[in-house]
Amino acid sequence: MGRVFVEHITGKAYCCKYCHTHLAKVEELLSKQFHSKNGPAWLFGQVINVVPGPKEERLMTTGMHVVSDISCTKCCALLGWKYEAAHEESQKYKVGRFILERAHVAEAAPAVLPPPPRGRLDSSAPPLSFFDSHSSDVDDHYF
Repeated sequence: MGRVFVEHITGKAYCCKYCHTHLAKVEELLSKQFHSKNGPAWLFGQVINVVPGPKEERLMTTGMHVVSDISCTKCCALLGWKYEAAHEESQKYKVGRFILERAHVAEAAPAVLPPPPRGRLDSSAPPLSFFDSHSSDVDDHYF
């Protein structure tokens, strides 16, 4: 298996309850009025750090839908599903959106970002690379 790359969200976010991988911005939460077989579920417009499973037709309380289960990229926990298609016209607003089961989601701690790098005008800052400390007309013959 290759290396897992994980995206991080700045600001308020929801994360995987098990490994704390960021899943969605708070602003992406569209509704808390959904239910899954495991209890409350939330509808999101966009999520990150998930892996979709195979598409399958599933009969739900609102009718037949084509969905794919989604799992956490880092710990592989089953988190919910993505709506791929809806057969009933009144349910088509869900297509392309995601359900995260509340039992598998936690609020992420606010990210602590490192201080910004010192400005380039600061003479005490070391050069970023070898080429920053040499004039460009001298180094042109290397390229």
